[in-house]
Amino acid sequence: MTDLQGKVAVVTGGAGGIGRAMGSRFGREGMKVVLADVLAGPLDEATRSLADEGIEVAGVVTDVTDYSSVESLAQQALERFGAVHVVCNNAGAGAVSEGYMWEHDLADWRWGIDVNVLGVIHGIKAFVPILLEQGEGHVVNTCSGNGGFAPIARGAMGGPATAVYPMTKAAVLCLTESLYTHLEMTGTRVRAHVLFPGGFLNTGIWESWRHRPPRYAATQERRTPEQTLAKVVARFEAAGAHVEFTPLETVADQVVEGILANRFWMMGPPTSADEVVSRKAASILARAEPDYLVDVLAQHADRESQTKGGNR
Repeated sequence: MTDLQGKVAVVTGGAGGIGRAMGSRFGREGMKVVLADVLAGPLDEATRSLADEGIEVAGVVTDVTDYSSVESLAQQALERFGAVHVVCNNAGAGAVSEGYMWEHDLADWRWGIDVNVLGVIHGIKAFVPILLEQGEGHVVNTCSGNGGFAPIARGAMGGPATAVYPMTKAAVLCLTESLYTHLEMTGTRVRAHVLFPGGFLNTGIWESWRHRPPRYAATQERRTPEQTLAKVVARFEAAGAHVEFTPLETVADQVVEGILANRFWMMGPPTSADEVVSRKAASILARAEPDYLVDVLAQHADRESQTKGGNR
């Protein structure tokens, strides 16, 4: 599509953060917007905010872990606007685990996989047939450099970073690459894209634990307090690192520009994170150790550092 005017966009995780920014940006392109989110209150506020901007918008409470809920989202989008042209599988759950990965609560794994991986799969299954029947459309899956490029070795709060979140984002990249290939094989004009927001984002994903559904309740008692964005920023500053948030509007611009340019990789300008990709490729080709793993305070993981299990 070279013109988004009058087209319809569906955005999961649309009540805040990147999703809400995308909804607003799509609206300014003249699109009709369907915001979907599991949080009814914030979704209603976001929908009213976009409507106040003059955007034709609908809000649909949706649980992406439940396929019937995503099917209902697709049906309601069609009933309201008659078509769907852009689908953004953006809903996500952030890191809540602590300790080493063998210590992670199984409930954390299930929640992360169900939202971040099955949520994307459900979006693909419910919406791609609609796009194929129309003969045009775009699927945008939100990924992350943490997993999409390589897992972060150590977390912002010290100690090992959770393995749950990067594992799911690695899966999102693989899913999107596979979707791209499958769509190409059909000869359709429907296209797949993977979004790497990049930078430090001021969104609710840092504190996903605040909205953890009861069915994914933790089964292990925590040893450390839950993470908050304020604590993460404080740790960066204590290490002498200045935290500068990437404007969410910039991420939304990447999406619109990527759709119009039919660009698979929706990424910002080159950054130091690109080095991780190069180092990972070099490690693979050399059959070498994964020395590209980094911590979030911009220090390469020190393989000589002491851990509970000894040197690594």
